[in-house]
Amino acid sequence: MTMSTIVRDTLLIGGEWQKPTSSATLTVVSPSTEQVVGQVPDAGASDVHVAVGAARRAFDEGPWRGMPVRERADVLDRALTLLEARLEEIARLVVAEMGLPASVARRKIPGAVSAGRYFLDLARNTPVSDVRRTPFGPAAVLREPVGVVASIAPWNGPFNMAVAKIVPALAAGCSVVYKPAPETPLDAFHIAEALTESGLPPGVFNLVTGGREAGRALVAHPGVDKVSFTGSTAAGREIARECSGRFTRLQLELGGKSAAIVLEDADPDTVMRGVAAGLFANTGQTCSAFSRILVPASRRDAWTDVLVAAAESFKVGDPFDDTTTMGPLVSHAQRERVLRYVELGWAEGAMTATGGGVPEDLEVGYYVQPTVFVNAYNSMRIAREEIFGPVATVLTYESVEEAIRIANDSDYGLHGAVFTEDPALAAKVARSVRTGTFSINSFTHNTHAPFGGVKDSGIGRELGPEGLEAFHELKTVNLTRATEPFFI
Repeated sequence: MTMSTIVRDTLLIGGEWQKPTSSATLTVVSPSTEQVVGQVPDAGASDVHVAVGAARRAFDEGPWRGMPVRERADVLDRALTLLEARLEEIARLVVAEMGLPASVARRKIPGAVSAGRYFLDLARNTPVSDVRRTPFGPAAVLREPVGVVASIAPWNGPFNMAVAKIVPALAAGCSVVYKPAPETPLDAFHIAEALTESGLPPGVFNLVTGGREAGRALVAHPGVDKVSFTGSTAAGREIARECSGRFTRLQLELGGKSAAIVLEDADPDTVMRGVAAGLFANTGQTCSAFSRILVPASRRDAWTDVLVAAAESFKVGDPFDDTTTMGPLVSHAQRERVLRYVELGWAEGAMTATGGGVPEDLEVGYYVQPTVFVNAYNSMRIAREEIFGPVATVLTYESVEEAIRIANDSDYGLHGAVFTEDPALAAKVARSVRTGTFSINSFTHNTHAPFGGVKDSGIGRELGPEGLEAFHELKTVNLTRATEPFFI
């Protein structure tokens, strides 16, 4: 399917669509056709400065933060309703931007609206204050918005991740400057338009498209109270260093090298489904992917056959074809990165049980075969570094205790899983593996529960009630008896 080039030449700043100060642009290339599908402004530091200034004024002087929560939620609900009418178009954009198969996009994109409404329900039902009885007298604990939020999203989950970042921040009463990834900025314009049309006060939401210069200027701006970033661990470290000097609040959801532990009694069909969803979906471009698969040494070959079947169950091809289940990687650079890791795995002595190259029948597009490595060790770079592609590394263990040690022998701690029919053993493993998120007999992305990592996988939590709380600051007001009624 071909799409005409979409040209956006303005940024949303202070409630108005404004021309950027520079004529520089970003080109959006379809990873399936290698053709240009869009062009957006490449904002510079001066544009970011104006956007943060608008957000700062909207927060400090505007009506949004003082508006009753239910009124804020009603405005945001209108925006979600407007987006519902555009979901088919947004899905096509996401397919064009990053190569997500259309059959997946049609299921996944509507989930963003549902997740947004979940946050609105949370906001409506979360008290903005509660009065506590203490030995020192009554005290009110207030939930106040954290302030101006710099929200920076990655390219592997356009639209859904944008809604999950933007809606709870706005519902909490914050102002937002949102910067989508330069590879996938087109869908963000629909969000900006819906928020503007819904009656959101000027400056409460600002959209700035750009590359590294814009991102660095946004993170470094003294008018920003909190940075919410999802992306690589390397970028997260740079952001943390920048923010530490000003004590800017941080929320970092970073990389992963998650281990799925397959125990002796695991059901093969359950494992196959879990690995298919947990590693090969989204062409492996998922931070929480099961990229290390731990299997009993005594049954390595049998479990390898199951994993190979999971990899080969995908049809790689044109994402606009409804029969396609795996699209391309997001860019030429990303494909080259994945292929370099495949070559590195071979050089380290690992072997591929399937995949390891580019599909012969796909000469155009950034495609790669789903790949399973065997004869690998946890010390190898393919088992330690995030590849961010459809590449599984099979590791063996002799005991459950060894499997847990291998799983924990990682710089990352985002996700993980255990596959077993023994519920007591499943609970033991789940408690023993040091990660922020864990699944039993599945790969589950639960938008109603907190999501995030430990170690090099980040700081803080998104999603669930904690995803809303992340945009609140707590203020204690020590009360007198006369003032107590005004805080109940």
